[in-house]
Amino acid sequence: MILEGFGVGPMDANCYIIGCEEKRAAAVVDPGAEGKRILARLEELKLKCKYIILTHGHVDHIGALNEVREATGAEVLIHNNDAAMLTNPAHNLSLFMGSPIKCKQADRFLEDGEQLKVGHVNLQIFHTPGHTPGGICIQAGNSLITGDTLFAGSVGRSDFPGGNHNVMIESIKTKLLQYPDETKVYPGHGPASTIGLEKKHNPFL
Repeated sequence: MILEGFGVGPMDANCYIIGCEEKRAAAVVDPGAEGKRILARLEELKLKCKYIILTHGHVDHIGALNEVREATGAEVLIHNNDAAMLTNPAHNLSLFMGSPIKCKQADRFLEDGEQLKVGHVNLQIFHTPGHTPGGICIQAGNSLITGDTLFAGSVGRSDFPGGNHNVMIESIKTKLLQYPDETKVYPGHGPASTIGLEKKHNPFL
């Protein structure tokens, strides 16, 4: 399995590429900005993007969605509870940042517990509301991509519309902390961590 992440855009949101080394299929998670860089990396890795998976619908995670979608023809997936963020600049917060972003609707909606296949790589989707109503996390092997739900030493903000701190903590404790301590955590911003480190050191948990 290929799992590579890099920060994009002014808010340094982490975009992830998950790929199957044998089938050369890939998923791009959260193309927040710098679409040309994302597309160039897919080409360098010789991967064909099958899915664009959005952990949630905020502007810093969808800013390059239109560009990557058009270039790859990939299927765009988001949880139904965040679907309106793609088409409404007020909901995705871009309206308040001076550069409104409006995307087409997702191709289909993700459900809690759903499994996706990218070549021989299995991805499992977990609905983890709290940062947004439709936030999700993704398991890939012994790794979790946690969007803006769980960070190294912190948790996501809950002061945006639709956010709920108590719901987010419940999501983390019931869906994420059940994984083994060695499970790697790849968040939507900042450095990677592990479930064990977050159990031990995260002051919010």
